[in-house]
Amino acid sequence: MADTDPDELERRIARTRAELAHTVDAIADRVSPKRVAERTMADVKSRAGHFVASVGDALGMTPKPVEYADTPDGVWEEDRPNLAPVLIGVGAALVVGAAVVLWRRRRRRP
Repeated sequence: MADTDPDELERRIARTRAELAHTVDAIADRVSPKRVAERTMADVKSRAGHFVASVGDALGMTPKPVEYADTPDGVWEEDRPNLAPVLIGVGAALVVGAAVVLWRRRRRRP
């Protein structure tokens, strides 16, 4: 007769209410705008870190951990990156882009 014992039923109801309240609180915390923004920012920072690392690998640079106390001038004290290939690539892209724009303008004129 444990199923019909009023005290046992009240304990089960109280336990179920507590579990339900915990579940509702967890759902509310998960979908709160603040938590969504925090998770999104963490994801963006992680992706940006992976992107920067892959670009550094492509350019032959290894990332150096920097502490907040470091001065901006001291970040590249030992190994200054060689930016010449990057600058040459950007310059070449600008020249090609300008050439394409000029070529299209000349083709449009009657």
